[in-house]
Amino acid sequence: MTPLALILYSLATACFLYCLLGLRGRHSRPLPPGPKPWPVIGNLPHLGTKPHQTIAAMARVYGPLMHLRLGMVHVVVAASASVAAQFLKTHDANFSSRPPNSGAKHIAYNYQDLVFAPYGPRWRMLRKICSVHLFSAKALDDFRHVRQEEVGVLTRGLASADQARPVNLGQTLTVCATNALGRVMLGRRVFRDDDSGGGVDDFKQMVVELMVLAGVFNLGDFVPALEWLDLQGVAAKMKKLHRRFDVFLTGILEEHKRHPGGGQKHTDLLSTLISLKDVDTDGEGGGKLTDTEIKALLLDLFTAGTDTSASTIEWAMAELIRHPKILARAQIELDSVVGPNRMVTEPDLAKLTFLQAIIKETFRLHPSTPLSLPRMAAESCEINGYFIPKGSTLLVNVWAIARDPEAWANPLEFRPERFLPGGERPNADVRGNDFEVIPFGAGRRICAGMSLGLRMVQLVTATLIHAFDWALPEGQEPEKLNMDEAYGLTLQRAVPLMVHPRPRLAGHAYGA
Repeated sequence: MTPLALILYSLATACFLYCLLGLRGRHSRPLPPGPKPWPVIGNLPHLGTKPHQTIAAMARVYGPLMHLRLGMVHVVVAASASVAAQFLKTHDANFSSRPPNSGAKHIAYNYQDLVFAPYGPRWRMLRKICSVHLFSAKALDDFRHVRQEEVGVLTRGLASADQARPVNLGQTLTVCATNALGRVMLGRRVFRDDDSGGGVDDFKQMVVELMVLAGVFNLGDFVPALEWLDLQGVAAKMKKLHRRFDVFLTGILEEHKRHPGGGQKHTDLLSTLISLKDVDTDGEGGGKLTDTEIKALLLDLFTAGTDTSASTIEWAMAELIRHPKILARAQIELDSVVGPNRMVTEPDLAKLTFLQAIIKETFRLHPSTPLSLPRMAAESCEINGYFIPKGSTLLVNVWAIARDPEAWANPLEFRPERFLPGGERPNADVRGNDFEVIPFGAGRRICAGMSLGLRMVQLVTATLIHAFDWALPEGQEPEKLNMDEAYGLTLQRAVPLMVHPRPRLAGHAYGA
């Protein structure tokens, strides 16, 4: 069969399946409302370049529970706190698995990672390993010194920066987050002190590219008959990027087998994972770890564990630079709790009420994952009187929920006071219990690294506020700072934040 004939055959098959599924999809109970789909490709053209924003706009027309048809796939969208709670709390068990997607297939070792693994014994095994050995309260406390030491490296670097040249804050934060995580995971830093150029740039570029590609609505995921054509070129890019990550991760794994431990006082995670290879870790059918699963887990941690924290801190600092009165108030609080002669430590964080409110407000306006990672309905169910077919994909628009005018006063304004006593939500919990602000998701598939992410974001943001005054490059005005978003699986700034940090503490506070 010629290539042209194959293409025509694929298109004919797609049309036939679309018509067949359309006939089968006529249920006696109504689907949620939504825009009329195009033939074959459905509502894919309606999503635009920033789907979290366009889907939010659609929800204002069709309601907070909305139905989209993406190719052959039913997609339901939750765009309000009450609807999200129906899916992620009331019906959480039914929506605990992931739909098939090209990112998990081509990048995440064919679903062998934690993030995209199907719900079941293997997922529970990987989750348990992370919960016990990396994200438990004991593990976080054991490695507190690592986070504080790496933040110390960050502040010394910023304090000695050339004042004539602005600092790319996002890149600097990536180095800090990656080295802190690397020491916990590998027993060593990933980047050297003098490695502020090509190596960091390459790593950041790889992580951002992964998040962008994983956030693409790939036609082949929704019209299987067209998957082999890779019309958007997404699968080819994913395979190429996977090879780059695999070289990076294989090198780390093989080196660690030869030289385990890295001389650290505490056992690192990778040594623990290697030791578990010959053990049935949960006794519930999860089986034994393989090298591929270890690399897939490292991939999750090195990407989701670094990019999300660095991006959130960068957004927080951008908002504070735009709002100098809020920044000044935060500095007054830090000066009263910490003083001018030392750096912030993790035990200080519980005393910093206004700092905590700033972090919550940043999570609200700039959630690291604007559209939740997709979930899939294991069985048909009913939500708010609407029929949700088996196999439907669920998307929770975290970005839209956090900007819902029905839930928030002046939702587009950066107002940390809303989370203080006397504010509109003084007791809001970002850990998945209050659905008005769920930056880490909720339910069984809530972000496994939430506790680590919270500690890292709070500590670094507090340190940057306390240790420095901040200025933009000459000619830029704070109130006109570019706050455009670049869409991906995570929410990046469209334009990196370039700043001049100016030390404001006693010189000895920054260390040698």
